Amino acid sequence: MDEVKTGLLEGADGVTRCFWPGALPDYLHYHDHEWGRPVADDKRLFEKICLEGFQSGLSWLTILRKRDNFREAFNGFDYERVAEFGEADIERLLGNAGIVRHRGKIVSTINNARRARELAEEAGSLAAWFWRHEPGADERPAVVDYRTLTANPTSPTSIRISKELKKRGWNFVGPTTIYAFMQAMGLVNDHIEGCACRAEVEKQRAEFRRPG
Repeated sequence: MDEVKTGLLEGADGVTRCFWPGALPDYLHYHDHEWGRPVADDKRLFEKICLEGFQSGLSWLTILRKRDNFREAFNGFDYERVAEFGEADIERLLGNAGIVRHRGKIVSTINNARRARELAEEAGSLAAWFWRHEPGADERPAVVDYRTLTANPTSPTSIRISKELKKRGWNFVGPTTIYAFMQAMGLVNDHIEGCACRAEVEKQRAEFRRPG
């Protein structure tokens, strides 16, 4: 199929996009309106890094469809509030059928909230810390195509961020998880060349005021 060669797929609306959302309406909306657009909001950054951890071993679509349940369960991913969760909250979350009931991932989210609080105090905000790790042009491929994207589930930057976070006590933050986080939060633009969203995302990134 052509999309296997190009990584592009023409939708029923005639728009050419990255192949991965297929024809699923909720996935298409996520691709068109969220993925790759730069984010400087600490709660959204913390939410995404936690949900990427929950995704481990699952598909992002599974997590996306439970995202509202996760937000309700984890107080909108306000890390100041999640950092105060205790054993009773863990048991409550393990009984919540609307989320992924994995004790290790739940405990990790609470731990990471405490580490996020420390990191924000140190750097001024989570956004300031993450965006100072935005990769330069020398670490980016000349062309973002299907072959490059599928061959590189990590990057030198994601490996560095992963190591830094692990040293600070974070968990479920391996290089692949971090690269998916970078793609989603706009630290890189991995919409494939030819995708209708690529130029728009690139424009947003150019106009985006980096926190610092």
